[in-house]
Amino acid sequence: MKALKWIDKGLVRLEGWVIIFFLSLMVIFTFTQVCLRGLYTHGHAQWANAMMGRIDWSEPLVRLLVLWLTFLGASLITGESKHIKIDLFSTLLPKKWHPVREFILSIVCVIISATMLFVCAGYVKIEMQFGGTLFLSLPSWIGELILPVGFALILFRFFVKTIDNGFQVARTIMK
Repeated sequence: MKALKWIDKGLVRLEGWVIIFFLSLMVIFTFTQVCLRGLYTHGHAQWANAMMGRIDWSEPLVRLLVLWLTFLGASLITGESKHIKIDLFSTLLPKKWHPVREFILSIVCVIISATMLFVCAGYVKIEMQFGGTLFLSLPSWIGELILPVGFALILFRFFVKTIDNGFQVARTIMK
């Protein structure tokens, strides 16, 4: 279990730095586009229009980075147990059954995340065979890798939760 916690802490740091880097890229490219559009539209600077033509790939990149940020953020939030929970049983069950409920819910989340990982991996495999290109002649499957990667990260976080919750249920039963 300590090894999983160590891996989890490393992933949290890596995800945090990747999020900071991607968000910085998004701000830089978006700010540059807004400035160039303003210079061309209001300042009538033809060179700004030419520059926008040279960085026309930056807008699809920013949209792709939004997808990556969404999945990386979802993974971080899942690790902190701050993800969206729709739970009727917490109000109906006595407090002593809450660890069992959490254990069952985490098992269900592992199953759902594993299913999504499997489906997304299949989708990326199909895209590798038949897909088109993104910007700068990059294959589209490279951008879509976040789907299986994101669900793999979320699956890992739920797996760690399941083990933690399992130990908590075992300690509760042993009392």
